[in-house]
Amino acid sequence: MKKNRIDIITMGCSKNLIDSERIIRRLHAKGYDAVHDSGNPEGEYVVVNTCGFIADAKEESIEMLLDLAKLKQEGKIGKIVAMGCLTQRYREELTTELPEIDIMLGKFDWGNFIDSLPDLKDTAKPKQWERELTTPPHSAYLKISEGCNRFCAFCAIPLITGRHTSRTIEEILEETESLVAKGVKEFNVIAQDLSSYGIDIYGSHKLAELIDRMAGIKGVEWIRLHYAYPADFPFDILDVMARHENVCKYIDIALQHVSDKVLDNMRRHITKEETISLIAEMRKRVPDIKIRTTLMVGFPGEGEEEFQELLDFVRTQKFDRMGAFAYSEEDDTWAAKNLKDLIPEETKQKRLDLLMEAQMTIYEEKNAEMYGKEVTLLVDETEGDTRICRSQWDSPEVDMNYYVKGSDAKPGDFIRARITGDQLYDFEADAI
Repeated sequence: MKKNRIDIITMGCSKNLIDSERIIRRLHAKGYDAVHDSGNPEGEYVVVNTCGFIADAKEESIEMLLDLAKLKQEGKIGKIVAMGCLTQRYREELTTELPEIDIMLGKFDWGNFIDSLPDLKDTAKPKQWERELTTPPHSAYLKISEGCNRFCAFCAIPLITGRHTSRTIEEILEETESLVAKGVKEFNVIAQDLSSYGIDIYGSHKLAELIDRMAGIKGVEWIRLHYAYPADFPFDILDVMARHENVCKYIDIALQHVSDKVLDNMRRHITKEETISLIAEMRKRVPDIKIRTTLMVGFPGEGEEEFQELLDFVRTQKFDRMGAFAYSEEDDTWAAKNLKDLIPEETKQKRLDLLMEAQMTIYEEKNAEMYGKEVTLLVDETEGDTRICRSQWDSPEVDMNYYVKGSDAKPGDFIRARITGDQLYDFEADAI
């Protein structure tokens, strides 16, 4: 165990990662050696930023805490601090079941723990949004709001994070300028619900204005949008996307389903007709847009007819990027209280497999269309004589990488390349 070292381990999504980065900044300001995801924790405190979104994520967080409990018993680490979504939701249960945890925090009160630590050096306290990046120095996530007001039947997020709360445009622009000054070129804008940005503090949709103003900041090369909501979608963001070269022609929007019956059960506040119209409008206003979506199979009320409707929808719409998962009941959600989960797990898995098989065929078709095309790529890392890159249509960690030969570019550089082949989920290319 190393004195004055504090390990931070992040579980779950990029929204959690930003909180961890803010913690690291404040710890460093106080004089501590804050280490992120080292793989070998040995601090006098180990902070686990947990995820509590779905069953698998909860299990992963609990397994991490149990592994740390063994290290603590062996004297290899000091105190265990648990925070984040899992503890926000299950603090009382975890306190009883995991007595090895020394400090139990929620998702939003981690500042109290930081403030309770003695200062090892005399420095000014950072602003709440200041952080130290754990991502490559040319790329950063930018969280513009917390929480969600949608209360979909299956989702526990509002139970964890509370109501939708936007940050001000001025504060976000200040953070953007600060990150640009540190060398960040790519901004992955994230929120639980981008579509609602600004309504709570300005009384109207402000996503388009925010992105328009961000795009005007010198040094902002790419802005990419994640987690829009289909109902009450702010269409003016599409005009901003079409107008600015540095706003990536990409949007991540979870549609979940297309059957009116299932959408109604899910409490999604949108119909099949409106969903198809939304996709058509996106493609009309931004012809080269690539849409990433997430779909769910096995939600209560999904019979064979409704699943076939979803499968046909995927085959017809030909999404550029798609993820899918099988429904699992989450404690205290509307669905858990009001709908019976009667679909067998093997049926859910079969439907999931069929859906992803259909999408893989679409990937093969779309990949073949890219052969020979020239693209602008951002270099993320080097591996021998290969540059591992992404295009404007590919978000970090979840989308395609481009393995480029014939370039001596460095991480953070933009290069032009011609696509020569693919590995289904990745491309091969030669530098131009």
